[in-house]
Amino acid sequence: MLNIIKTDSENPDFIALVKALDSYLKITDGDEHDFYNQFNNIDVLKHVVIAYKDNIPVGCGAFKAFNDNNTAEIKRMFTVHNYRGQGIARNILKTLELWAKESGFSALVLETGTRQVEAVSFYKNCEYSIIPNYGQYKDMENSLCFKKILD
Repeated sequence: MLNIIKTDSENPDFIALVKALDSYLKITDGDEHDFYNQFNNIDVLKHVVIAYKDNIPVGCGAFKAFNDNNTAEIKRMFTVHNYRGQGIARNILKTLELWAKESGFSALVLETGTRQVEAVSFYKNCEYSIIPNYGQYKDMENSLCFKKILD
């Protein structure tokens, strides 16, 4: 059974999942990992969700305010490798989308890497549209930015 909880960045299970995510990204990002990692401080995340399967933390995600135009940014999306392909990430993302909408946001943006092929496909399947790279990702060839208007 899948259970998704809302929490914040101080949750120990979230911290452990983010460590696993960072280990994965260190490999896929290669030499660019340090650049990307500087924008992933979790202490600023107040809207975090964790997915548990049979009481085991198997995935997470978060959002934070992006700008003053009612847009939030999705951060730290991750599903443990052995639990991928079970709809867990989709459930996490839907929970984040609903929570963001309830919090007054009308759109979501996110950045992922072109090397994270599964993530790119996932966001496209979840009706996110590719947009020009924003902010710190503007000149990063391996970044791909997305946006979704919340209904």
